[in-house]
Amino acid sequence: MKKLLAAIGLSLLGLGAVQAQSPAWPQKQVTIVVPFGAGGTTDLFARIVAEQLQAKYGKPFVIENRPGAGGNIGTTAVAKATPDGHTLLVGTVSTHAINPFLYKNLPHDAEKDFIPITGLAKLPNLLVVNPKIPVKTFAEFVEYAKQNPGKLNYGSSGAGTSQHLAAELFQLKTGAKMTHVPFRSSQDIVNGLIGGHMISPSTT
Repeated sequence: MKKLLAAIGLSLLGLGAVQAQSPAWPQKQVTIVVPFGAGGTTDLFARIVAEQLQAKYGKPFVIENRPGAGGNIGTTAVAKATPDGHTLLVGTVSTHAINPFLYKNLPHDAEKDFIPITGLAKLPNLLVVNPKIPVKTFAEFVEYAKQNPGKLNYGSSGAGTSQHLAAELFQLKTGAKMTHVPFRSSQDIVNGLIGGHMISPSTT
């Protein structure tokens, strides 16, 4: 049996395919690898699902956070795990649609090394700013960013993630120039934003 990919997530319905191949599944603890840091959106969904699966099947479902390299570290770990259906990955658009085109010589194949189970959620990216930035609307932010090239930092869950590419596209479309600050999870981004750690000294 190949490794199982939850293309952002797992569900009870999607696990029917696993049961058909191995009626006794799970036979032992199931590890659900989240390729981003604890507390982020992907992590929160994984923990909700793990709790439900553990209640249904009576076996431990353990979350293992393996952040780094835009999700590649955790993804590679699952690709190299024993292919017995007891190591699952909470994949995202970054790990399976973006990274294969951004990183050369990945130690895993995003298509061949995984079997998708099901989709769990579709999540938008949001643009939020620290209150010290003197803007109230998106139009005001665009104007401010264009008038202050290189003075704004922006956070993402890592290089190549959807937040990173969305911000790069924003800069291409508007001509703004900002500095990328990669974090390990969306929760880390929020903490950095609230704490003012992403604000350049020249903007305060």
